[in-house]
Amino acid sequence: MDKLLSNIKIEVSQSIYLKDPQTSTLGQKIITGSIELIDSVGFEAFTFKKLGVEIGSNESSIYRYFESKHKLLTYLSSWYWGWLEYRFVFETHNINDKIQKLKKGIEVVTRSIEVDSNFSYVDESKLNRIIINESSKSYLIKEVDEVNKEGHFETY
Repeated sequence: MDKLLSNIKIEVSQSIYLKDPQTSTLGQKIITGSIELIDSVGFEAFTFKKLGVEIGSNESSIYRYFESKHKLLTYLSSWYWGWLEYRFVFETHNINDKIQKLKKGIEVVTRSIEVDSNFSYVDESKLNRIIINESSKSYLIKEVDEVNKEGHFETY
């Protein structure tokens, strides 16, 4: 069962990133480091240069994955909501009664966030804090209608 669960991949709209960070070690380090850094300094103080120092890589290598810190935040938000959807589906799949399924779904979405060992490069509890404090910045932009048409917010 652990082997099966370790192969699960949270799908995020391809229009958000240049190269899928889930597919490489550096990409996963970018995700891990960005969660750590945004959680500690906030989105406004977060830069790719600081992230490069955090993960021991060039700033330019981060730009191969994301065009901007805004797209990285949008990626993290989409990943988080995709992960919640995965948890919801996993925990409610075998429930046929609609009321029970709804109750379980509410429980899944509202329970305290704990680190999911199936995604070792993501600290879901820190990501949850980022979603609460910073995620609105991913869609409070002038180009919100354009990026929505590109599918950036499909997950939520």
